[in-house]
This record gives sequence, structure tokens and C-alpha cells, in this order.
Amino acid sequence: MACLFLISIGFVSCKNEEKQKPKEAIEKPISVSCYEAIYENDTINLTVNLLKDGKASGNMVMKMADMPEKIGEIKGEFRGDTLFADYSFIEANNDKKQFKNPIAVLKRDSLFILGNGKIETYLGASYFAKGVPIDFDNVKYQFKTVDCTAK
Repeated sequence: MACLFLISIGFVSCKNEEKQKPKEAIEKPISVSCYEAIYENDTINLTVNLLKDGKASGNMVMKMADMPEKIGEIKGEFRGDTLFADYSFIEANNDKKQFKNPIAVLKRDSLFILGNGKIETYLGASYFAKGVPIDFDNVKYQFKTVDCTAK
């Protein structure tokens, strides 16, 4: 019994050492780009941090007319000229519940275009429907590059 007690103390002390280790360093971006899309009374601000291997992270704030402001982060990857990411956000009037939706943003010339696609949900996870193309032509939101320091 005493042996079992000593082993459990050893496990607890190992766990405490793991907690005390510093977290892994956050990966530094290769580049940072800022964008803004304005459509009628709506504004979306997007910051994209390009990471290694085509990965991307960043922030997006959506201010839509007559809707609560959405504030969140994006995490995803570039596949060719398209950024596929998850947008995890809260609504400004309800910071207790977090939402997560997929986004697809196409880089075309100097524009970044937020695509429209059919979203399906399975077991609480949302994703673009397989086999259904994402529309980048009939869209509301086309991002233009803006100065990141102005934000």
C-alpha cells in the first residue's frame, strides 16, 4: 500500500512539473496582411498571419447592420490561392457562447473575396458541403488591402 502511495505522489509531482513548463512559443508569422470589406452598412476587418507550410491565423471582426458585432479568430490553410479556415467568434452582446463557421477567401489579383458556400453541420461541427462549389463571383464582400498600423 505504501508503494502505491509513493507511485501516486510521483505521478502528481510529474504532472505539476508539466504544468510549470512554459507553453510552446507561438509561431511567428512570415507575413501579416490586413484587409477591409465594406458592403452597404456592413464592414468586415480581417488580419491574416501567414505561417509556415501555407498555414494561416488571424482575426476577423464583422460589423453587420442590425446584427450584433462578431469578434473572433481564424485558423486554417491556403490551398492554392484560397484560404480555407475556421472562424471561431463570439457576438458582442453574448460573450458566453462561442460559434464556429468555415470560411473560404479567394485571392484574386489585389482582392480577397469571401466566398458563399453551402454549409452543413454534423455532430456540432460546421463545414462546407462536399461536391457543392463555393461561389466567389456573386458575393457581397470583397476585401481591399489596408494598412495594419492604422487599426
